[in-house]
Order: sequence, then structure tokens, then C-alpha cells
Amino acid sequence: MKHDLLTFADWQPGPLTSLLALAGRIKAHPHDYQQVLAGKSVVALFEKPSLRTRVSFDIGINKLGGHMVYLDSQAGKLAGREDAKDMGANLSCWADAIVARVFDHNTLEQLADAASVSVINALCDRYHPCQALADYLTLTEVFGDIKGRTLAYVGDGNNVTHSLLIVGALLGVNVTVVTPPSHEVEPDIWQHCQSLAATSGAQLRSGHGLDLLEGADVLYTDTWLSMGDDTPLATIKERFVPYQVNQAMLDSSGARYVMHCQPAHRDLEITSDVIDGPASLLMQQAENRMHGQNAILATLLGGIELDRS
Repeated sequence: MKHDLLTFADWQPGPLTSLLALAGRIKAHPHDYQQVLAGKSVVALFEKPSLRTRVSFDIGINKLGGHMVYLDSQAGKLAGREDAKDMGANLSCWADAIVARVFDHNTLEQLADAASVSVINALCDRYHPCQALADYLTLTEVFGDIKGRTLAYVGDGNNVTHSLLIVGALLGVNVTVVTPPSHEVEPDIWQHCQSLAATSGAQLRSGHGLDLLEGADVLYTDTWLSMGDDTPLATIKERFVPYQVNQAMLDSSGARYVMHCQPAHRDLEITSDVIDGPASLLMQQAENRMHGQNAILATLLGGIELDRS
């Protein structure tokens, strides 16, 4: 039976913790896993361009002994060209898995329904599970035990925010989300995360005031202007400038570290001195994209079992 990874929302803490541990082992001992995907081919279907996602999957699959076929946003755009249902069924004839970076989560669901091979969400409008896995791997490397730590997200409540909330709630990490008015996370995702947090003991908070950041261990931000958003930059800046992550915000919150999924717009959502400063975890996050994704591939395609307890 094939398994997909469209979101971690339907996962349990045990397997997720096991997946994080596997990512750490793959990073520490890559030679032990260099044949995990031997003879396997993965299609990477990208409606949206990328640097980190494309390169980390391509090199990561190669390091596991597999082969990646990249379909870019021009050759592989689904809307108006070919139904996602047909593309999923066709790609299953040749590929062992599909990695898809798309605009709409419904596209992923259609691909997964039609495909007889695993579909992995490399980003959609609602979730970014591979990024969240890399981020919590990074936090685990920095803090060791992350249960009870506090991650504070500042900025637009988006797909990255959703996945940070989901994974944090499962792992018992406190997550605070601070956004400008009208940029909150999706209500249904917030409610689901609250139910997860009730089991794990995580504390989830949201609001618009920067005072909520006090006591955070880590500040996290993302671009203010998502790909495809045609809102004028002047309007975006008017809403978001008070939420810029800078040294003053780090000092007032007491946070030791700062994170950003990148691409970062220097001196907009985050200042250059913070990106390049001692608190920055940005490059560690970027590196860990490959290791987290390789753990996903190893479990879905390579026959490595996760601890389900």
C-alpha cells in the first residue's frame, strides 16, 4: 500500500519523532543510506520555481542512490494543460514517487488520488511539511529536547506557519503566532492544532501584539509577499513594517535564535545584520531541508520503518 506525505496534520507524535531521529541519523551517517533509493526514479513536478527545494531534493535523491526527473513550471504546469488526475496516473507508469510543488493543495490531492506511487508535498498554498521537518530538526540540534521550548512566528500566517503549528503541536513545542490584522492562520488549521496541543501539552497562542513574543526561544519569519501575490509593495510595507525581525525585536523578546525559510528579502521582513549575525539559523535550516526530505524518501520508498509507538 502506497503512502503519501501531503501534510503532517494526520500524523501521531511517535512516528514524527522517529522521522526526525531518522533525519538526524542520515545527516550524521550518510554512507549508511547511499543505496536506499538504488534503482528508484522520482519525478519532481514544480508549478512554482525554487532554489532550496529543487536542489535539496535533486542532490538528496542522488545521495540516496536514486534519480530525479525535474519538470519545471513551464513544461509541467497543470492548469489549462493537462488534468492533475491524468498526470498523476501517467507519471505512475514510470516513476516510483512524485514530489510536487504546486499553487493549490487540491492539485496535490488530485495527484495523490490518481497516482499509484507516493506523492510528497514540496509546498502548496496550505502546507509546507518538508520545511517544517527541517526546522524542527534544526531546533533539535540546537536545543536537544525541544518539548516545552517556544517558537514565535512573526509575519504573514501562511503555509509555513500552518506546518510549524502542526509539527510543533505534535511534538509538544509551544508556538506563538503574531501577525498583522487580517493575516492570521486559517481557522480550521488553528482549531486542529489546538486539539493536537491538548494531547501533547503544547501551548499555542496567536495575536497581533509584539508583546506576545516575550520569552520566546526562537523568532521565525517568512516573506511578507508570497509568490503570485500582486499586492503593491507599498501596501505590504505599511502593514508589515512593525513586524520586521531585527536586533531590537530579538533583544526585547529575549530570543536566542532567529529562523527564516528563505528566500529572504533583506531589510524587509528581516534585517541583514540579523541574517548574518550569531543568532541566525538560516543556513542550518537550509542544509536540513535535504536531510529531512531524505528521511521522508527513505520511509516512503526505501523500506525504512518508523517507530509507531
